[in-house]
Amino acid sequence: MFAWIAGRAGLLIALLLGGAALCLAPVPWLAAHGVSALMLAMLLGMALAGVRRPGWQPGLNLAKGPLLRLGVALFGLRLTLADIAGLGVRVWVIDAAVLVSTFALAQWLGRRLRLDAPTRTLIGAGSAICGAAAVLATQPVVRADAQRAGVAVAGVTLFGAAAMVLYPWLYHCLAPLGLSERAYGVLAGSTLHEVAHVVAAGQAVGAEAAASAVVAKMLRVLLLAPFLLWLAHAWRRNGQLSADGAPTPRPPRPWFVLGFVAAAALAGSGWLPEALRQLLWQVDAWLLAAAMAALGLDIRPAMLRAAGWRPLALAGALWLWLMLGGGGINWLLSR
Repeated sequence: MFAWIAGRAGLLIALLLGGAALCLAPVPWLAAHGVSALMLAMLLGMALAGVRRPGWQPGLNLAKGPLLRLGVALFGLRLTLADIAGLGVRVWVIDAAVLVSTFALAQWLGRRLRLDAPTRTLIGAGSAICGAAAVLATQPVVRADAQRAGVAVAGVTLFGAAAMVLYPWLYHCLAPLGLSERAYGVLAGSTLHEVAHVVAAGQAVGAEAAASAVVAKMLRVLLLAPFLLWLAHAWRRNGQLSADGAPTPRPPRPWFVLGFVAAAALAGSGWLPEALRQLLWQVDAWLLAAAMAALGLDIRPAMLRAAGWRPLALAGALWLWLMLGGGGINWLLSR
């Protein structure tokens, strides 16, 4: 029993940091500067990353994996299927255009930075689709080792966190020029890395921004399965399997996306008592805050230094493309 608890110390710490962030977020100074609870949880995690222990990792993996996916699924209780349908086919087209252009740029630029195929593929997938989750889903397809996957996760998480902080500020700069909360949400959902980053950037602006951001992100996450199927086929065709010729595993099912849709259907049905819905909202906020804290705790400077500057340069270039090129794609297709 003690060993089981010790192996999940990271989960307990992430939950405590997430709870602390939820308690501190209403402080007037933080609220006035747009520091949401999720953003604060990430910052608290990054502040304690230097004292993290190896034994925390299993618990941190639970927080930023299953707990994050459960939190995203429960976030559907804040929406209805009518909200999802209201975004229309245009958002699918935007998400697909952002994915294809970002991944293609990762391959082209990665070759010029002399990065190997697994590294540039992992960073490209993480930037183009859904951050660390996409990196971890792509790792077995390209037979990448743990160090390459860790560097890719660190890079997309680092730049995704920077974008999460920057996006709400950009909205307040562009809102006088006609950028609506809904359009901002689609922009955030189609260009930010992590699901948790999207939720944080959306909630920092408003409820409508958060709703459209999460829906746009969920549609983007749904593209992960066909992307992995295509990648597995391309990897075999190019002869880039491991020496043992083992078949690539099937891509994971994004069950949390289906849970998100089911929760939205339940929210719009009227069957869920309002008191229970409010309680689940609070549980959802805690789970998402804990996941953000775990992501912050997992940003290790030593890992980044060991990888050199090239992977970070690629992750940074893709981050700029997502903001500028992705913003251009949103503007063109919205018109």
